[in-house]
Amino acid sequence: MGIVNIDDDLHDQLRRASKVACRSINAQAAYWIKLGMLCETNPTLCFTEIMARELASAGVSAPSLAANEA
Repeated sequence: MGIVNIDDDLHDQLRRASKVACRSINAQAAYWIKLGMLCETNPTLCFTEIMARELASAGVSAPSLAANEA
């Protein structure tokens, strides 16, 4: 494990985002780094597709939300 130097503004954004997502600052940074890497290596996929694939590969199966029928 190493140390990553980031500017103060980005660290402030990490701190704020980590509170919203109920993650530590380090976990939030790791999440953003992993997502960034996945986006760069899969440029044809959108965020939703990437997240669906990651969840499926972790064995998470969430049912689709269907619109309420009247």
